[in-house]
Formats: sequence, C-alpha cells, structure tokens
Amino acid sequence: MEISPEMADALLKKAVELAGQIVPSLIYAIVFYIVGKFIVKKLVSGFTKVLNKREDNPSLNNFLIGLVNLLLFVSLIIGVATILGVPVSSFLAILGAAGLAIGLALQGSLSNFAGGVLILLFKPFKVNDVIEAQGHTGVVKRIDILYTHLTTFDNKEIIIPNGSLANNDIVNMNTQETRRADFSVGVAYGTDIKKAREIILKIFQEDDRALTDPEPVVYLTNFGDSSLDLTVRVWAKTSDLWSLYFDGMEKINEEFEKNEIEIPFPQRVVHQMS
Repeated sequence: MEISPEMADALLKKAVELAGQIVPSLIYAIVFYIVGKFIVKKLVSGFTKVLNKREDNPSLNNFLIGLVNLLLFVSLIIGVATILGVPVSSFLAILGAAGLAIGLALQGSLSNFAGGVLILLFKPFKVNDVIEAQGHTGVVKRIDILYTHLTTFDNKEIIIPNGSLANNDIVNMNTQETRRADFSVGVAYGTDIKKAREIILKIFQEDDRALTDPEPVVYLTNFGDSSLDLTVRVWAKTSDLWSLYFDGMEKINEEFEKNEIEIPFPQRVVHQMS
C-alpha cells in the first residue's frame, strides 16, 4: 500500500501533535520521579535517625524503615503514573489483584509475617531473653520478620516461625528481676525433720545470693514410699537462680552427710509366706 504525500503529512502532523502532548508529561514525570526519589531518601534517612535514638530493637527498626520506604516508593510510583495519564483507580486495582494473588500463594509466610509484626511491636520477649516456646527452651539470638532464632543450652540453633510463636504460649524467664528456686529433698523415715530444716535454712542464710524477702522456707510436703519429702523454696535474682540452685543441691548433700542425715533410695520389702 502506497502512502500519498497528503497522508504522510497528516501522519507527521498527528505524530508531532501527539509528541507535543506526551513529551512534556514524560519530562515532568521523569523530573517528578528524580525529585521524589531524593525526597523519599531524605525522609527515610531522617526516620532512621529518629528510630535509632528512640528504639533499642534493631529488628523492629529495620522492619519499620523497610515499610516506610515501601509506602513512600509506592506513593511515588502512583504519582508518576498519574502524571502520565494512567487512571489511579485502574492502577490501584492492578496492585490489589497482584496483592491478592501473592497473598494466596504465600499464606503461611504471611502468617509468619503478621506474627513477626506482633512480636516486634508488643515485645513479649527480646534478644538475649531466655524463653520456653513450642517445646524448646533457649536464648533468643535474633528476631527476624518471619522467624525467631533460639540457641539452646547445648548449643543447638532452633528456628521457630513467628506465626506459631504469636499464637501460642510463651514463657519468658527474664522479665522478672527475681525468681524462685524450688528444691525437692527426700530424707529417710525417722529423720529429725526440725534438724534437717535447720541445716537447709542455714545453708541459704549464709549464701548472699539467696534473698531474705521473701525468706527461704522448708516444708514437709509428702510421705513418700521410701522417704519424707521436703520442699525448699528460695528466692534469688534471676541472674543468680541456676548457680544458686546447683550449688545449693551440692551443699545440702554435703551437710546431710556431715550430720548423718540419710537420703534414701527407693526400696521395697517383700514378705515370703512359707
């Protein structure tokens, strides 16, 4: 098909007219994007400085900075699209459809994401806390937006999804300044309970790690099959709890041996009928 000179002139005029409409908008959009990107960078930088001064949770800081950066960047893109004449409603509809598709494909990850947001905002535990959760006990080493990393006392790394953590019980062993150590001590039947109690109380009264308010107590709590069972309760600072517990157990054994107080072992008496 041959193009006549008249048609060529018409097409050229149409192209020039179209360029006259598009080029200014395109240049304006490019300038808007460059200036907007600079402003977004400055805003995120300022927000980062504010968080670093007021917050002590690096994981939460990184999440909030990333979220603010994403929201500002999306706003910038919407502004550019508007300048170029793209209907905002259509653009938002596309974003919504894409978000829905991604959400359906990543349901488990979104659950962990939501759990991570809750953990970082409400802080049921923080890094270096000792927690018990999902059948594991360990020290919190890192809190990511999807997973929490624990190190157990035998140096294993446990990675727990935040969705599970946020929706189940968590025992935090570091939130209270003081904790109670409970000892269970068995002595033989016939033992002078008052003497055994005095020996145990003296051990902890002489230990500076044991608090005096509440003071240590010793109760007879059970008549066992082979022993009289004593329950010892001693309060200490959380940081001193386990050292006090282990040292206390050894000291109780030493003092019982010195004072000839028998710690019985399970035994059974069998009567044979002739």
